[in-house]
Amino acid sequence: MAAATTASSPHGAVLLLVAVLAFHCHVALGCRGLGVNYGTVADDLPAAARSVELLRAAGAGAVKIYDANPDILRALAGTGLPVSVMVPNEAIPSLAASRAAADAWVAANLAPHHPATRVVHLLVGNEVLSNRAIAGSTWPSLVPAMANLHRAVHARGLGRVKLGTTLAMDALSASYPPSAGAFRDDIADSVVRPLLRFLNATGSYYFVDAYPARRAPTTSTRARGFTYTNLLDQMLDAVVAAMGKLGYGNVKLAISETGWPNAGDAGEAGANVRNAATYNRNLAARMSKNPGTPARPGAKMPVFLFSLYNEDQKPGPGTERHWGLYYPNASNVYEVDLTGRRPARSFPPLPPADDQDGTPVWCVLAEGKAANETAVAAAVEYACQQGSGTCNAIQPGGECHQPDTIAAHASYAFNAYWQQFRKAGGTCYFNGLAETTTKDPNATGRASSPALLTSCEEGARSTLTLIGPARKAIAMDAFSL
Repeated sequence: MAAATTASSPHGAVLLLVAVLAFHCHVALGCRGLGVNYGTVADDLPAAARSVELLRAAGAGAVKIYDANPDILRALAGTGLPVSVMVPNEAIPSLAASRAAADAWVAANLAPHHPATRVVHLLVGNEVLSNRAIAGSTWPSLVPAMANLHRAVHARGLGRVKLGTTLAMDALSASYPPSAGAFRDDIADSVVRPLLRFLNATGSYYFVDAYPARRAPTTSTRARGFTYTNLLDQMLDAVVAAMGKLGYGNVKLAISETGWPNAGDAGEAGANVRNAATYNRNLAARMSKNPGTPARPGAKMPVFLFSLYNEDQKPGPGTERHWGLYYPNASNVYEVDLTGRRPARSFPPLPPADDQDGTPVWCVLAEGKAANETAVAAAVEYACQQGSGTCNAIQPGGECHQPDTIAAHASYAFNAYWQQFRKAGGTCYFNGLAETTTKDPNATGRASSPALLTSCEEGARSTLTLIGPARKAIAMDAFSL
């Protein structure tokens, strides 16, 4: 999942899908609910069999997994749930270069589970075209890899498996108004046009990751004869328009990821349980009754929510770890019916939105992490090496050197780094050692407060206070140990 800011309005989710909806299954779709992305970047997750039970309890109509995990595929055997399996990005060049390699991949990862597990999509790569670092090595290999895997699934008797790839909205250079949708110049002719040709020829879908939470909230908009009442429809129709400009306006569309974060760091406005539940419930209801978009009314479309669990090992801002329907202990974050049939009034009351818009925010050493001195020291060293003079004040003789403890220095270093680089993508994470707080360390008596008091307080103040939530993109921090 690509990372960016949440919408600034605490009620942004409500603005996205607010129409009064009838809660019954759409005849064309049967009674299957939305699909769910089942990620595993977390510790102590329930076993695969229990996870399948949770999917069914939520009314999930399909599941997408991020690798060909054999335990998960075995747990899905006999359930009838349509399964989408992802091929890792790093495998793409070798699969493109060799038909034998593609056949071996299918033989090892899909064939053993057929027909007990109903694999319907094989997705080659995850947001490949968002990563310019692999432009030379992987972008040209994307469609050839898909073609080789397509031959392999047919050769192995898995001809019903459709090939695709997931792309983020940043594959577009323009998306508003929707009719202006266009693909980026660096990929339009070289990669996307061949991709669309392949999808059109094989009857597959263009899979898009579409996150309204990462864009500004919208109001009702009328464009080219269509009325848009939510941002998701605008995003999808921008993709439709972009495909049309390349001559493939009839390629089917699928939403490989969408959702809303149920929590985040202080200052990540709009990320709360109320908005997450509202968005996902309304989306399920909307798709059960009225699938498609203004430009494609009634078009059946696979939709996958992100995600099954809050994944606590994902790096980046707090929202990255809070997209789940369930906590890792298998309790639900909020009640949801992914079939869209449950009346809204039957759900228990949601907690109020608890955003901290405009509140000063600090990045400090997380509670209980000071004991891990080796990891903390390495994180401090990293933070202090970034920028110019980031940690001068805590060096020997500096105004914030005392008290000379790893805890006090870590909070100063983490916060100095974060306040400098947040707008450029820096995060308050440091491999789980840091956390944000709206409680002023100068007044709360936390381990960091002595280093921030008296003589160093004024000098540090410029790096200690965040005025309002960040409005620029929040990207994944490159920091790792």
